[in-house]
Amino acid sequence: MSACSAQPSVPSTTAKLWQDGIPGSDLVADGDVPELIIHQVTADEPTAGVVILPGGGYGHHAIDHEGYAFAEWFASMGISSAICTYRMRGKGNEGKGYGHPAPMMDAQRAIQTLRSRAEELNLDPNRIGVIGFSAGGHLASTVSTHFAEADSEASDLVARVSSRPDFCILCYPVIALGKPFTHRGSQINLVGKDADADLIESLSNETQVSEQTPPTFLFHTAADKAVPVQNSLAYYEACIEHGVDVEMHLFPEGRHGLGLAASTPGASQWPGLCRQWLTRQSMAVPKK
Repeated sequence: MSACSAQPSVPSTTAKLWQDGIPGSDLVADGDVPELIIHQVTADEPTAGVVILPGGGYGHHAIDHEGYAFAEWFASMGISSAICTYRMRGKGNEGKGYGHPAPMMDAQRAIQTLRSRAEELNLDPNRIGVIGFSAGGHLASTVSTHFAEADSEASDLVARVSSRPDFCILCYPVIALGKPFTHRGSQINLVGKDADADLIESLSNETQVSEQTPPTFLFHTAADKAVPVQNSLAYYEACIEHGVDVEMHLFPEGRHGLGLAASTPGASQWPGLCRQWLTRQSMAVPKK
């Protein structure tokens, strides 16, 4: 992957997500081969790690302000990260792109990869989380409610560990499918225009929350016209219903796709609030 002006100062390595071939595909053009862009922090003890899922409506990756900028942010808290360039509708597959289940499989694999490489990357395998933005938030909520279980007999070492994240951060996420407040473009890119009702319901993730859903932090703005705040509200209510540790911060002002929101009054508080939450969750290094 080419260098980017927003790429953080933390050294990075890029690795294919599927080292021994992508299940069901032998294509290798642009968009066919998802990668992990790993930013490893230096620490004396194993650190937390997080998979970063940029948004983009399942049509592209907003990899600057929802990828590299957050690798830098996590590094400032002593957390290693891996940006996942999951497959999506925008490119690859001989022009057709990819819908469900490819993005979910890639994101699950990304979490499993960090966990399986924990010793090598100086990570605590019990502190591996996920963060997602917009459609990437939908994907993060998908892997927080749909798990690839560990297979202790698998010849693939990555498949021997679970994909369940230990924490989840959702930023102005797409959550619901088939609802009046659904982001229609993301739904069409993910499952098509004529998807089966059961498939739509299974990926409307407020209906999939369970007691196994990891502790979750939500950030959204009421002024978001692209992805209405009802998405976060529905997920928050589902977490409360199922006893999931959840914290939500809503702000009145701010467009969709704010990222770190540095110049947006009110919403600019969210990174600090999230850092406090990560510290309480024993993921971030306490601020000195």
